[in-house]
Amino acid sequence: MRTPLPRTLINLAVASACALLAVPGHAQQAPAGTTAPADDAQAATPAQELTQPAVQAAPADAQGTASTGAQGTAAAEPPSGAATTVVRISGSRIAARGFTQPTPTTSLTSADLEKAAKPNLFNTLAELPALQGSTGRTTSTNSTSSGIQGLSSLSLRGLGTIRTLTLLDGQRVVGANVTGVTDVSQFPQLLVKRVDVVTGGASASYGSDAIGGAVNFITDKKFTGFKLNVEGGQTKYHDDEHGTIQAAWGKGFLDDRLHVTLSGEFMKENGIDSPGFGEVGPNGRTWFKNSAYQIRPLAQTTDGLPQYTVIHHAQQYQYAKYGLITSGPLQGIGFGDGGAPYRFQYGSNGVPTGTGAVTNCVNPFCVGGDLSGSVGAGTNLAMNLKRQVGYTRVSYDLNDDNEVYFTANWGQVQSHFSPNPGAAKNANLTIQCDNPFLPASIVAACAANNITSFQYGTANAIFPANINVHPTRTQRRFVVGADGKIKLMGREWSYDTYATRGENTTNINVHDITLNARYNAAIDAVRAADGRIVCRNPVAAASGCVPLNIIGNNPVDPAAWAYIAPPNGPRQYTKQSQDVASFNMNGDAFEGWAGPISAAFGAEYRREKYTVRGDAYGAGVDANSPNTAEYPADPLLNSTVGNNWYAGNYHNGQGSYSVREAYLELNIPLVKSGTWGEANLNLADRPMKYSTAGYINTWKAGATWKTPIDGLRLRGVTSKDVRAPNLSELYAAPVVINNVVQYQGNTITVQQRTVGNTNLRPEVARNNSFGIVLTQPSWAPGFSASIDYFDIKVTDVISALTAQQEVDLCVAGNQEICSALVLNNPGNNYVTLQNFNLASLHTKGFDIETSYRKNLDAFGVPGRFTFRALATRNLHFITDSGVVGTIPSEGAGANLGGTPKWKLLASQSWENDKLALTLTERWFSDGVYSNEYIECRTNCPVSTITHPTIYDNQMKGATYLDFGASYNVNKNLMLYFKIDNLTDRDPEPAPQANASFAINPTLYDVVGRTYRAGLRYNF
Repeated sequence: MRTPLPRTLINLAVASACALLAVPGHAQQAPAGTTAPADDAQAATPAQELTQPAVQAAPADAQGTASTGAQGTAAAEPPSGAATTVVRISGSRIAARGFTQPTPTTSLTSADLEKAAKPNLFNTLAELPALQGSTGRTTSTNSTSSGIQGLSSLSLRGLGTIRTLTLLDGQRVVGANVTGVTDVSQFPQLLVKRVDVVTGGASASYGSDAIGGAVNFITDKKFTGFKLNVEGGQTKYHDDEHGTIQAAWGKGFLDDRLHVTLSGEFMKENGIDSPGFGEVGPNGRTWFKNSAYQIRPLAQTTDGLPQYTVIHHAQQYQYAKYGLITSGPLQGIGFGDGGAPYRFQYGSNGVPTGTGAVTNCVNPFCVGGDLSGSVGAGTNLAMNLKRQVGYTRVSYDLNDDNEVYFTANWGQVQSHFSPNPGAAKNANLTIQCDNPFLPASIVAACAANNITSFQYGTANAIFPANINVHPTRTQRRFVVGADGKIKLMGREWSYDTYATRGENTTNINVHDITLNARYNAAIDAVRAADGRIVCRNPVAAASGCVPLNIIGNNPVDPAAWAYIAPPNGPRQYTKQSQDVASFNMNGDAFEGWAGPISAAFGAEYRREKYTVRGDAYGAGVDANSPNTAEYPADPLLNSTVGNNWYAGNYHNGQGSYSVREAYLELNIPLVKSGTWGEANLNLADRPMKYSTAGYINTWKAGATWKTPIDGLRLRGVTSKDVRAPNLSELYAAPVVINNVVQYQGNTITVQQRTVGNTNLRPEVARNNSFGIVLTQPSWAPGFSASIDYFDIKVTDVISALTAQQEVDLCVAGNQEICSALVLNNPGNNYVTLQNFNLASLHTKGFDIETSYRKNLDAFGVPGRFTFRALATRNLHFITDSGVVGTIPSEGAGANLGGTPKWKLLASQSWENDKLALTLTERWFSDGVYSNEYIECRTNCPVSTITHPTIYDNQMKGATYLDFGASYNVNKNLMLYFKIDNLTDRDPEPAPQANASFAINPTLYDVVGRTYRAGLRYNF
């Protein structure tokens, strides 16, 4: 039975008060170059302006909050007669004078964002050390079916985008993907005046998904005037040309009681197209090396040599650019122009054995040789992306303290890219020796060797176009709300209430992709009695099959291409909706012994819904299928199951859930004295009731202590945070295929059914942090620093399993898994693939932030100097899959992933009234390919599945330098330019088990040196 809310808070208060001396805390310092609230809000003189700016300098927004750029802090009580400005920082719902919240929060103001000079705010934020594993237009470019291509979504702590809550003005935004993640590209970015990055658990304040933290985009709600930003640029390699135009206008009417704001944005990035086949980087990039793992069979590792070797110039010997015979007596014969046979040049001095193997090579790679058919470099490095956003806010002041408002946001993001050239067939084709496209010499060789067919592989480089994927996401979001102040129990309280309706539609269209069954039928040709070349399969021939010649480099018959790759390719249409109603209040409840006890409380209702429809060839035909006229029935295609495309087999699904929640947060001043300093206790509790996952509650208990030591504060917080299962996990579109599993020593054929799991439980996290903050001490004016330790444990992590893993877990005694399969009913055996609450995550480390700002006049140098640095040290990032036969894996420092041991962002700026110069360093540390590998060269232990041996396990980090400048032509016009990756640092090779994308765009800059220039106009 759950503890009632008041008792929960009492228990938290007692526990936290007892632990106060051990876990004190304070909020983070303001970033250099921004206006920060002073500890004592006294009017600053011009001489003090750079070291102790006045709170009054920050304009209040419509909710009485100030755009100070403060990191988790707020102003103390101002002197009598001074204007009162309250700062609300996103790590807490409390907005009160003197409140210093314990949850670490990093803030970037509009000035910080402008200095970065990037066409998309996402790219600026993704460089912050705490944001690891974010997805943008350089990630997932090798994917056809994932559905996340083109999303600009943020991830904190490497815990994934689904565990980071992204907000707009403290409000949830409808997901741009069925997983519920938002797309920052759909936000009105020109109006953003501050971004708060809450690097601690925030579920007690904002609800589900904030396990890693929250990112809150705060807009200028009362913007007045007109501003314009125009920007353009390209890379050193004369590609990825891009341009941005943004404009905003705001004006007050009716004695400034009615305020209207409008903004519009258009951005186009042309992307970096693939060069096609071969070991050639696009447009002169020379760093691509076809890197891969060469993996020896486990049984051979008793010889003291490593199992894994990282190789460059990997040659996939199971196919060639225009075709290769891959086994039998003719193995090693390739085909060139016009189908002419030639002896294929294997790397590693390899010689074909006739069995499919090649001497001196380790399946499936040789090193070097003929690399013309390589496909890895054919993936786009960056997507072509177009962003369009329209936004308006209309507010009306009922009186000086209360307003009603309406906002509307329309955002559309279109992208397209090529995941790979051709459509490689890895020695899995059978060519009959009577195929009329074969040269006479090969037909004769077949007869001489007494064979009627041979195995064949090809990169299909003859295809007239590469696969190209076109996702389009369109958001429509409307908010109606009111905020202001009211009197309650003799005290003044602030409130805000709103209702939102958000819709997002996603259309994914894939072009120039083949249908597997039609391709197989078209390449199996035979000469008819009348001499014509026709498809061998009579059913295929009767349904329109046109023969395709894949023996060498020959022009593709347009009719054959239209048959195997019809113009109506894979399609997916997804519609999501989000309805939210929310009410929030905060204020001083009553006076305590050390100051006013402040409270924030509220309630929220949210409903999420989605439907997804795939095309008839991918999804199969059922009652929910759309009009199938564009996908006519074909006897060769599976009309029920679907899965007919080479890739991009989208299926149908739908589902919804709702949640009701309430919260209470308290700030209790505990100490306020000249001897002991000031301390406060922060408590929060949020019960939530999901229509699917049931009841769960989150809570937070933290404390801050402003010590008697000049400028020194301590802070600490512990919280329980959750992530409820999303629509995709609950209601995954069903897919049914045949598979085999091993059970009780036998191979069993099963029907593999992939479905959602409505019995999933929420993921639960325990989030702990402790920090030390030094804020502008008298002995170091202008200097601030902080260090925060974090420890996050997530249990009941939702993860998917393979059919064999489910069988093994059932045999091991997991009854929940056993309920998803039947293995003792021959002819009707099945395994249902679902997500289960099996895995766990555990990450720990610390964040460091420091800043210094100095007026250089004292040194006889004009202008101001600003230094700021942020760094994250990942001590551990441990993943336990919960699968039988596996062990927890350590991800910290594995540079094939997204969590290096160290990640740093530092900047140095000089500016005066006219000119500003900024140098930025981005760095992450050297690492390894995997922490589970054992590095050795000789006398290696025998490899195991969990701990393979490897020849070289080192993967270098990288340092990137950026330089920018701006010049104020006059008070309204600014010109600026920026060079990113000044030294054109190449990405490190990222070996895979196949010769594919072989780079890691999550960590490394894969675009290269980029030039940008623009102007900003403010009036």
